[in-house]
Amino acid sequence: MNMGTRIIADMYRDSVALMKISSSVTLLDGVKQASCIMATAANLELLREAGLIHEDPGARPNEVLIAVEAETEAALAAALDAAEAELRADPIVADENGVTSEPLRSIEMALDGNVEANFALIATPGPFAAAEAMKSVQLGLNVMMFSDNVSIDDELALKTQAEQAGLMVMGPDCGTAIIDGAPLGFANVVRRGEIGIVAASGTGLQQVSCLIDADGCGVSQAIGTGGRDLDSRIGGITTKRAITALGADPDTKVIVLISKPPAPDVANDVLEHAVATGKPVIACLLGLLRDKAGKTGVTFADTLEEAAHLAVTAAGANARAPGGLIDATLPGLNDDRRYLRALYSGGTFCYEALTMLGTTLDGVHSNTSSVGIQTLNDPWTSAGHTILDLGDDLFTRGRPHPMIDHRLRNDRIMAEGEDPGTGVILFDIVLGHGAHEDPVAAMAPALSAVPKHDDGGPVLLGFVCGTDSDPQGLARQRDAMVDLGVRLADNNAQAVRTAAAILEGTK
Repeated sequence: MNMGTRIIADMYRDSVALMKISSSVTLLDGVKQASCIMATAANLELLREAGLIHEDPGARPNEVLIAVEAETEAALAAALDAAEAELRADPIVADENGVTSEPLRSIEMALDGNVEANFALIATPGPFAAAEAMKSVQLGLNVMMFSDNVSIDDELALKTQAEQAGLMVMGPDCGTAIIDGAPLGFANVVRRGEIGIVAASGTGLQQVSCLIDADGCGVSQAIGTGGRDLDSRIGGITTKRAITALGADPDTKVIVLISKPPAPDVANDVLEHAVATGKPVIACLLGLLRDKAGKTGVTFADTLEEAAHLAVTAAGANARAPGGLIDATLPGLNDDRRYLRALYSGGTFCYEALTMLGTTLDGVHSNTSSVGIQTLNDPWTSAGHTILDLGDDLFTRGRPHPMIDHRLRNDRIMAEGEDPGTGVILFDIVLGHGAHEDPVAAMAPALSAVPKHDDGGPVLLGFVCGTDSDPQGLARQRDAMVDLGVRLADNNAQAVRTAAAILEGTK
């Protein structure tokens, strides 16, 4: 195998742009793996762990590093050239009149051209993100930090200063938001409406907003807070500010809160803050038992599906009832096919499945911690019932996220298909901005390689998180899944219940 690197000096590209280039280069003939990164120490370490570099490539943090593993020298050279060509593609921007302008190179430069702007999206490597975010706050901008690898001390400092300035910092690691109808990060195209969402940001927010859209309602704002905001060290600073904003927003009639279990004192504080708005509050705190979460004025939901249903109902519209299984006869399984293998690209979907199945199936294993769940000794090999978050850093070192690049999950699907103990292979497909342009097509070779259920193979069970207005088209993706023999659920909770029922039938 041939390996090589190339350094592009004095260049910056955000992580989403680099992931897309990495993905497109990896698809070239003869390329085994490829990655384009800003050459920070943390990113270089990820490439070492992925086996893409073995020595110090000599790149500096303000440079882009291209790393490729290919079958031949010719394929290696072609891949490096292709990546550099994409990176150097003409960034000159032209307006509708053909007038060109130089690309923006700083927050100050952007503000000069957009004096009324009040919002900055930060997607730099983690070591630079806090400084850029602080600069934005000091310039009077609200901030969404797509970046991760920001210390909790920096997060607290940023959010405290923003709060004192009457501003909001969403994140770090805030991958999804919808602000005034504009989808940001990995967000879906949903209709505007009366339901406001505050979530750690991720597939939980995407699932609820898409289900609200499917019931004919819409979202006023969907505000991501970052996964640590409800930690006791942060104290829910952004969550409370978002709730205050939705409480004062005349276009928001219902408030939905989504998170994993928060610190108890923070949960109580946040829920009291939400009740004080006087608006209906729906809380989906996955894994937190209702009797422990009890709070007058709050309606609790156990699943994302139920949260969407309660929100739509509170908005005065008709919603599909939660619960139940897929609308089809459940397939049977051979006696040996006893295990669930759930392969998620969405971390919240994985966590929701664990909370639903951890106490109903025996011997559930995962790479994600949850009550009653056994940690996999080797995450690359399943054991018993296995539920994986394939978007975890463990699996994405040196690779794009599985919402963009499906190769890692495809390999795992084929491996699970060859395991005679696999009864159900469950997976999600997430649509929206930033996601793969045609995810079902990308997964088709792997799904087709799994032994057919009619020939004694496992059941393929999936769902699509998206809307018909998303670039990939919800109906088109669902139809393509059916053509591949996949049993379709409407959402993750329904898919999880269906998987459990199919496995129960084998006992």
